[in-house]
Amino acid sequence: MPAAPHVVIVGGGFGGLYAAKALDRAPLRVTVIDRRNHHLFQPLLYQVAMAGLSPGDIAYPIRSILRRQANARVLLAEVEAVDLGARRVSLAGEDSLAYDYLILAPGVRHAYFGHEEWEAFAPGLKSLEDALEIRRRMLLAFERAERETDAAERRRLLTFVIVGAGPTGVELAGALADIARNVLVSDFRAIDPREARILLLEHGPRVLPPFPESLSARALASLRRLGVEVRCGRAVTGVGTDGVRLGDERIESRTVLWAAGVAASPLARTLGVPLDRAGRVLVEADLSVPGHPEAFVVGDLAACLDETARPLPGVAPAAIQAGRHAARNILRAASGRSSEPFRYLDRGNLATIGRAAAVADFGFLRISGAIAWLLWIVVHIFFLIGFRNRAIVLLEWAWAYFTSQRGARLITGDVRRRFEPPRGR
Repeated sequence: MPAAPHVVIVGGGFGGLYAAKALDRAPLRVTVIDRRNHHLFQPLLYQVAMAGLSPGDIAYPIRSILRRQANARVLLAEVEAVDLGARRVSLAGEDSLAYDYLILAPGVRHAYFGHEEWEAFAPGLKSLEDALEIRRRMLLAFERAERETDAAERRRLLTFVIVGAGPTGVELAGALADIARNVLVSDFRAIDPREARILLLEHGPRVLPPFPESLSARALASLRRLGVEVRCGRAVTGVGTDGVRLGDERIESRTVLWAAGVAASPLARTLGVPLDRAGRVLVEADLSVPGHPEAFVVGDLAACLDETARPLPGVAPAAIQAGRHAARNILRAASGRSSEPFRYLDRGNLATIGRAAAVADFGFLRISGAIAWLLWIVVHIFFLIGFRNRAIVLLEWAWAYFTSQRGARLITGDVRRRFEPPRGR
């Protein structure tokens, strides 16, 4: 009896995980490959970076998620290349794996627009390691300011710059303002954390570019009420240990955070197929790779247009829908039927700005303030994996709201190394 067709899924994020779950009980062998052993709920990653949640609150082992799916196995490995002609994926360590069907959902990393050297001075936020590094830098800035006697250096330590005013940048700025003004206000003696200066820089004309202008304006007003300085319409031209440069202007800061863009996985370049300017795969209408109907690309690596010719948003609901659709097309192909085009159902867009402040765009309905914030909470709790995580996150948020305390304010690693203030480049 011939073996069941083999489906290889690269990536355990939203797209890959929901594709695997959609193939449960199918007469197929499913292998999920990820270089990490956990599924990460990226929309709440900024909460780990801002000491609101612990890493385990927003991550869940992939093996545990798929433990009851008899036709699925999980491999902890990194895929280095894909040979579409031979239908094989190459793993780090010179191993390879054959497939009958392929779903690529490796996710993305942050982009520095040709200035990769900036990453050392301005970490981005795409992994738990990134979040813990940002948390470390943010908390140590306050600790170092407490013992700093030079007024100029203290100002640098208490100046925080966030580059990029999309949802991640806005959420980071709002959470950081809440920490400085509400959480840390009674913890220090030599400094007043409320004097922290938080700048949000955006190259485009407004904050939250994916949202309508009316909601962007409301978000801007909320940020300013929190004390965040917002600057739009100017590009960052330099980043170093002394801060950032905007043309001839220099903003001195010891903590710079990057939220300005994403870069496609280098895995796309191994496919030998057309890519867009951002390095994403120009997929067919059914999400398949051109010329290879057995291979699909979903999530942030896919350059796909919706029915109105707009690029699909890089959000969790889009990845989930795409992953499920790719799985359905594989089931259709395995039963001898033709594939169907992907149609994205836009369920709206949400972004939180701070305590009881958020914006929500549902197309027919645009709201902001406390109601949008409550909707944001409900949606994010719903999409979290695992009852334990949902319960803990809800309790943590309730505790933080009523007590202005954050229990994840831990500085880990070699603290002494971080206490040496960097001086110039």
